[in-house]
Amino acid sequence: MKWSIAWLAALLFVCIAPARAHKPSDAYLSLQVEGGRIEARWDIALRDLDRELALDADGDHALRWGEVRRRWRQIEDAAWPMLEIDAGTAQCEAAPAAASPSLDDHSDGAYVVLRRSWTCRAPPRALQVGYRLFAGSDPTHRGILRIESAALSAPLAAVLDPADGPRRLVLDSPTPLRALGAFTAEGVRHIWQGADHLLFLLSLLLPAVLVRRDGRWTAAREGRAVLLDVLRVVTAFTVAHSITLALAVLGVVNPPARWVESLIAASVVLAALNNLRPLVGEGRWVLTFAFGLVHGFGFAGALRDLGLQDAPLGWSLAGFNLGVELGQLAVVAAFVPLAWGLRMRRAYRVLGLQAGSLAVAGLAALWFVERALDRPLGLPL
Repeated sequence: MKWSIAWLAALLFVCIAPARAHKPSDAYLSLQVEGGRIEARWDIALRDLDRELALDADGDHALRWGEVRRRWRQIEDAAWPMLEIDAGTAQCEAAPAAASPSLDDHSDGAYVVLRRSWTCRAPPRALQVGYRLFAGSDPTHRGILRIESAALSAPLAAVLDPADGPRRLVLDSPTPLRALGAFTAEGVRHIWQGADHLLFLLSLLLPAVLVRRDGRWTAAREGRAVLLDVLRVVTAFTVAHSITLALAVLGVVNPPARWVESLIAASVVLAALNNLRPLVGEGRWVLTFAFGLVHGFGFAGALRDLGLQDAPLGWSLAGFNLGVELGQLAVVAAFVPLAWGLRMRRAYRVLGLQAGSLAVAGLAALWFVERALDRPLGLPL
């Protein structure tokens, strides 16, 4: 039983450890292939470059345009060697980088915009993309690739993992199944690396194996009742975030990212505090559905720049959502049997439920302040 408690603590720690990462590190690489010419636009998060290159010269946690512009050459020197484009027999030659400093706003903050072109002896039929950005410093980083070409009936999308080595992409029309598979894996990654989404879910699952009697938590006796409660909560979360994920990606509703991220942090606080002083009992699924709508907008923030409304990228949206559900179910499948086995022990109620919920609420409260003010607090979390 001691090992079970250790596994429960480890599961909570895995979710809390990446405390800063409410959105995994992504960069957006767009390639426009026109005949024998390739035009590249590479959007890299300013916060990631600041972490690598210490762009914030005065250390006030607020990057200014002047600080970025003065270090532009260093930014390019650090980034471009990490990207290689090989068109095989088309033999492409890279032109010098276009030294025109510019920024663009994405759903999660400011990004630098790098541009470069390649001239090929013939129109390329396939591209081999070597992507190594932040390979040695950030295992969560991915490059979101989008290729447009007259040879394609729709944009080609792919996720580049620096650890995987060069990726070969044939410039023909992508199949729906290919997009579905790639983004299913990406959806699993997003839910597993989204600490705020996971902690919200776990805060809801912690009391699922307990019942509230006379103002105290006691162990549930009926497994069927526990399973029904878990099913209601998980279904409410799934349906809610699926609705808003689709609406946001399709451009129907686009709330400000700062509000969304702040509300996600607030949802984690409220879910955790409800375990300490329950205000919502058997109707927790209603609370879950309401905040699940907000979490859906958070999922969409990472994908909106991909233009998933274009076929077959609609399949990519479906794959991403499927991946989120599979990742979520994996967490539920690992947590609920463990919690059921520990529910009779006082340590579960004191350390798991009470102390765990208090820690989660405190951490999420810090997230809320940081996101609402749009400024890191500089705390060692």
